[in-house]
Amino acid sequence: LKEENAILRSKINKLQILTETQANKMRKLEKKLEENKIKEEKEAQDLEAMVQHVEQNLQLMTKRAVKAENSAAKLRQENALLQVQLRNSKVENEALRAGQAGLAVAKQNAEVALQHLLQVTSSSRASIRQLLSGAESLQLVADLLKSIDRISEVSEDGQ
Repeated sequence: LKEENAILRSKINKLQILTETQANKMRKLEKKLEENKIKEEKEAQDLEAMVQHVEQNLQLMTKRAVKAENSAAKLRQENALLQVQLRNSKVENEALRAGQAGLAVAKQNAEVALQHLLQVTSSSRASIRQLLSGAESLQLVADLLKSIDRISEVSEDGQ
């Protein structure tokens, strides 16, 4: 019985040592499990923060894309307006060139008309001089005729 008791005590001691070892292992595993839970929670929080950051960036990029699309639409409208203005400027430029050609012809015609006018003025002056000279001659003839009339009257009176 003593021997059996000793064997049982030995077995109990071994079981107690085994139990303590397993309890230590269990505590270590629980501690590791707790550490893993904390680590996973931190990773989950980090992942959640990253997801929020990505969502914010996505919203920001969406806003930028909308702004870029609006800006592109405005630029397309401005480009179309500038194209119309360019076409109008080209038409106006062609009209001005045609007008300049017409202006050159008009200028040439004006120059020819000026030359004719100067010639007419010159010949008019000459004609006016001739008329004045003729008028003076006529005045002289009229004066002579008056003188002859007086001479004739004096001669008739004095006979």
